[in-house]
Amino acid sequence: QVQLVESGGGLVQAGGSLRLSCVGSGRTLRRYDMGWFRQAPGKEREFVADMRWYSTSTYTDSVKGRFTISRDDAKNTVYLQMNSLKPEDTAVYYCASKRDFISDYEYWGQGTQVTVSS
Repeated sequence: QVQLVESGGGLVQAGGSLRLSCVGSGRTLRRYDMGWFRQAPGKEREFVADMRWYSTSTYTDSVKGRFTISRDDAKNTVYLQMNSLKPEDTAVYYCASKRDFISDYEYWGQGTQVTVSS
């Protein structure tokens, strides 16, 4: 059974930083594409960043230069380092896993709340 568990969310002032973690079990994350998504109140879930199994990463425009996705294979964990946070980054953040580029995300974590105060 595959499980993804996020942690690291919290309350931070604008301009601050947080690092989110996504620990996997039942799946070796480095063999799969991993993504981070977020959902703000009243809005649809949106893509934030992803990392292919071969380590190429992409970001949505609003976080480029501020967020970094990375992976620690020894810990079977994917991270999202978030710097220069803005109030508009406030959302529940989810990690997800899929087999490859053309597949849909098939496993999701429960989410972690990030709140950025102005």
